[in-house]
Amino acid sequence: MNTIYFDNAATTPLNGEVIKVMTTAMNAVYGNPSSTHQFGRKAKSIVEKARKSIARQLNVTASEIVFTAGGSEADNLILQNAVTNLGVKRIITSKIEHHAVLHTVEAINEKYQTKVVYVNLLEDGMIDTNHLETLLMADDSKTLVSLMYVNNEIGNILDVQRVSQLCQTYNALFHSDSVQAIGHFNIDLQEIPIDFMVASAHKFHGPKGVGFAYFKKGFGIKPLLNGGSQERGARAGTENVHSILGMDKALEIAYKNLDSDVMYISNLKKYFAEQLKNTFPKIVFNGTVFDSENSSYLILNVRFPISNPMLLFTLDIKGIAVSGGSACQSGSNKGSHVLNAILTESEAQKTSVRFSFSKHNTKDEVDTVISVLKEVVKSKTKNPL
Repeated sequence: MNTIYFDNAATTPLNGEVIKVMTTAMNAVYGNPSSTHQFGRKAKSIVEKARKSIARQLNVTASEIVFTAGGSEADNLILQNAVTNLGVKRIITSKIEHHAVLHTVEAINEKYQTKVVYVNLLEDGMIDTNHLETLLMADDSKTLVSLMYVNNEIGNILDVQRVSQLCQTYNALFHSDSVQAIGHFNIDLQEIPIDFMVASAHKFHGPKGVGFAYFKKGFGIKPLLNGGSQERGARAGTENVHSILGMDKALEIAYKNLDSDVMYISNLKKYFAEQLKNTFPKIVFNGTVFDSENSSYLILNVRFPISNPMLLFTLDIKGIAVSGGSACQSGSNKGSHVLNAILTESEAQKTSVRFSFSKHNTKDEVDTVISVLKEVVKSKTKNPL
């Protein structure tokens, strides 16, 4: 059976060149970077070379990059440091953040009694920056704003320039979970004054289990785990050398081919959206799908005018991998916290599906998925969709 993978926002297949780099490193660079002999020095040298290369992509210095096991750890490292090390007394975030932020903020609130405030959302899921300014004006206590660069479920892009400006004006720190942005958008941190960002390699065709946190120069970092003094004391534990090299290579390839990849995937997403609309006239798109300035070219979240609890399972049986968003599809009676935050209860109960793309997808795959959807969705209702 032929398979179609439209779940690239969850993870991406490894680039072939990345696999080669990692395999070579596992065979030839097996020293511990903390060892002082030649094997250790070799490992340390290539890790630092990778750090400089990654920093260069974001226009920052190597000392501002801390390697982690992925985005969730990086978010935790930043948020915990904000409160325990940088004196933050209040966190402003939103109800549609990734759970790596939401659950961490909840835990921080419970442990340290840090005040947590949620900014309002507009109907399309965009952050209400006017309300954000009102919140920043209302309290002069040390504040961290934590808002994700690209929403992982609906693909909305944060107005990072506006949020950065507001944070500077009101002397607040700005953290952005940028897992869905780094490797997919040009980001110059000298032009956009974000204080803290995170990345995860497997979102841009790199290996799982490795990522990094960006701490703007001048902020001290205390480790989450006690142990050795790796990562300049910011993260204990022997560096994951081959994965770090794989991440560096994946990011290099991503930015080298970014313009052509953006054009190709954007056209694919547009074609898919048009085919869905033509096939299901009553379909609704969650988020800002048709606003190219405010929607990721990688993510398409759609809501069918019915509830079909078995849709994801049926698509999987037919070899099509996607993610869901409605209550019955998620395996939980709570459903998608993102959709629940922006939709009415009745609309949130309808079947929503997230399709997310990469440069490896094709129009033929889109046509196949549309054909399957005609069969499995329309067969569930007698009314026109």
